[in-house]
Amino acid sequence: MDVTADGLVARAARRLGSGRDRLIADVERCLRQEVPELWGEPDIGRMTSKNIADHINGALSDLAHGVDPNRLEPPAADAERARRLARHGTSVSALLRAHRLAQAIVFDRLLAELPALSDDPTQVTAAARLMIMTGIGYVDRSSEQSVAAFQEERDRRLRWRLSLVSDASMCVGTTLDIARTAEELADVVVEHFADSVTVDLLDSVLHGNDAPGKSPPVLRRVAQRSVTEDPPDPEIPPQGLHTYPEGSAPARALATGRPSRHHAQDAHPPGGPPAGPDRVHSTLVVPLRARGTTLGVARLERFRDPDLFDDEDLLLAQEIAARAAVAVDNARRYTHARAAALALQRSLLPRHTPRQSAVDVAWRYLPAGAQAGVGGDWYDVIPLSGARVALVVGDVVGHGVHAAATMGRLRTAVRTLADIDLPPDELLTHLDDVVLRLAAEASDGPDTDGEGDTGGEGDDGPEGDVGATCLYAVYDPVSRRCALARAGHVLPAVLRPDGRAEILDLPPGPPLGLGGLPFEAAEFDLPEGSLLALYTNGLIEARDHDVEAGLDRLRQALDHAGPSLEATCDRVLDAMLPDRPDDDVALLLARTRGLGERQVAAWELAADPAAVAGARADVARQLSAWGLEELDFTAGLVVSELVTNAVRYGRPPIRLRLIHDRSLLCEVSDSGTTTPHLRRARTFDEGGRGLFLVAQLADRWGTRTARYGKTVWAELNESAGVAAALEFV
Repeated sequence: MDVTADGLVARAARRLGSGRDRLIADVERCLRQEVPELWGEPDIGRMTSKNIADHINGALSDLAHGVDPNRLEPPAADAERARRLARHGTSVSALLRAHRLAQAIVFDRLLAELPALSDDPTQVTAAARLMIMTGIGYVDRSSEQSVAAFQEERDRRLRWRLSLVSDASMCVGTTLDIARTAEELADVVVEHFADSVTVDLLDSVLHGNDAPGKSPPVLRRVAQRSVTEDPPDPEIPPQGLHTYPEGSAPARALATGRPSRHHAQDAHPPGGPPAGPDRVHSTLVVPLRARGTTLGVARLERFRDPDLFDDEDLLLAQEIAARAAVAVDNARRYTHARAAALALQRSLLPRHTPRQSAVDVAWRYLPAGAQAGVGGDWYDVIPLSGARVALVVGDVVGHGVHAAATMGRLRTAVRTLADIDLPPDELLTHLDDVVLRLAAEASDGPDTDGEGDTGGEGDDGPEGDVGATCLYAVYDPVSRRCALARAGHVLPAVLRPDGRAEILDLPPGPPLGLGGLPFEAAEFDLPEGSLLALYTNGLIEARDHDVEAGLDRLRQALDHAGPSLEATCDRVLDAMLPDRPDDDVALLLARTRGLGERQVAAWELAADPAAVAGARADVARQLSAWGLEELDFTAGLVVSELVTNAVRYGRPPIRLRLIHDRSLLCEVSDSGTTTPHLRRARTFDEGGRGLFLVAQLADRWGTRTARYGKTVWAELNESAGVAAALEFV
């Protein structure tokens, strides 16, 4: 019989091994009570139980067969169990405490066997000493291996979490589109983290209200993904509206702003069907919160991945959801701001074609893609005196509501300046002064929001920076000439009746807002049927080609213009632009008309009061030829007053012109520079009633100046009220 210490330990191990099942049960019972976190998850609990058995069976078997105590090794699965515990968020102290508790129980049982195997105290003491040294070495080695595996897995998971958060930061929020941002969140989560995910946003939030508005709150399914072809929630279609029952996990998350985790039988919280029949075994419900507001809720599920979601997974999901919520909130705020700017801009643009006979027009306004935001492009068609028409295209620097509002103010200024019939170059000079005043007002104004200008992304720049470009053209259907001037704007194009498209070469002009620099106009003959194209730089400038290439493409697009201006607008945009242009685009097409000799009559008059009677007679004959006898008396009165004023206060040569357009236009021109003005004559005044009478008889009247002289004009139609006019005289 082996009476050495090694032999005594081997005999004790064999005796204890006969009742190892009971020993394993006692160790497991102790660990369940002292270290319950090792049984927090069913799969981890099963692995822990098996690991206890492996440790005890392996150690007793090696001791019973006389294996060198220094060569006792823990079971191979011990490292894997440590890694699984690390993945589930169990602390390393629980792992080490379990080793010590199990060691104490097994040592106590081995030591209890020694007195029955030997009466020699020296042998028992030596065997006990050997047993203690063996146990300490074994526990130290197994603890070191477990801790190394545990820490290795923790480091790997930390790197994975950081990588996943980094990927989420890079992949989520790449656009300022709410739906796309939610889809990017779902893509990242399903690719790295969950087997299925649904993202629901409050419908009230999508419409601009931070408060839910209804109870229970109505949500919209903006995104859903799954590793299988089956949708996570087949009862709710994409973009479908739905509600969660009161008391359900998603409803609690929306109400409290707190996430929750669910496993096994409660893995799928109330509020919707699971991703598949009895497949889901773990669920996370995470609210999407940004800037103190709950925007919606995300539900993550696992049914293919055997690991259950743990607390660290919940924290990771919260961090990803928080970053996604900020991106969604940014997209939401941008969408609402862009919609407001677009609505403002469209409200400031012309909605209907004004009544005029000089040109046929068609226009298009195309806002930029979501990244750029709404700009300050505008267009306008302004009827002028003498059957002429002004065509305007402009572009305000920047994007957003500020640019749209500035555009509205400039469009109003252009209409006001056009109403006094300024030539194109003079109009741009005055408009330049308007832009300078707007910039001064913006830079000197108070900080209304109390936060100052941070110059963050999406700003239009400092508040004082107001700049714009503009192209102003005036077309005369009588002379068939067009005068144009530009302020930093792109050159217009024209398609002549012979089918030849060209870019008009206008003198350069500085952008509006620089001040102190001159503008220069140019005149071109535009035969009847010419197609004039005015546009903003967004039509010809793009990232994939330069301006010259854009002008060539525009010429080619105009070469195929048909009789329909609406169809031509669409054809030009299709040929020039992608689906989402980088910048706003305004396009104005005008096909010129002409007023022939049968619609225009003109006479040279002598600077003699006797010429008034002859002028009235000429007018009467011409009106009879046009079939406008009903305007004979009214037109005679108006012409008499205008010619009398020209003879009395103007300078020769004096010219009378009648234009038969939509109404009757009467014009008297002279070379004097004195501008007549309306006043009310006193009771006993002998004069001063002429222009007052003209104002009462005409629909509109006014004065336009030229380089040499002026023209006083009046517009008449069949409703001219003679009796009402005479009543005021």
